[in-house]
Amino acid sequence: MNTLTKEDAVRQAGSRTGQIATHIRSLEHDFRAEDRAYLRRKLARRLGKFADSIERVSLRTEDVNGPRGGIDRVCRVKVVLRGLPSVAIEKRNAALNAAVALALDGVERAVRRRLQRRRMKPLRRAAVAKRSVAS
Repeated sequence: MNTLTKEDAVRQAGSRTGQIATHIRSLEHDFRAEDRAYLRRKLARRLGKFADSIERVSLRTEDVNGPRGGIDRVCRVKVVLRGLPSVAIEKRNAALNAAVALALDGVERAVRRRLQRRRMKPLRRAAVAKRSVAS
């Protein structure tokens, strides 16, 4: 009988349905169950077009200064890509929702750039190989 770990099952289910395995962690219990579901949907809308290249996404929030106030809400988003280095974005704002929105904007741009570079790399390697043969 074939036994799968929980992570393997999530990864296989994500690759079959086009969904992305998402882990949301908030130490201050900022998100209720419906907030977490909303964030997962928002991440799926932003990163769904890259789902074949993404292994998992983690979103973490933190109150850096505690009760002192100021620009202290931090949202960190890390996207683990298949065959490429991970993409990590950290955004800070006084409001949690604004920090999350900024981080999602940044991570979408960063993933797009990283995947475009991957598509360009074989062309550059071929050009370098031609130069070394010509020398």
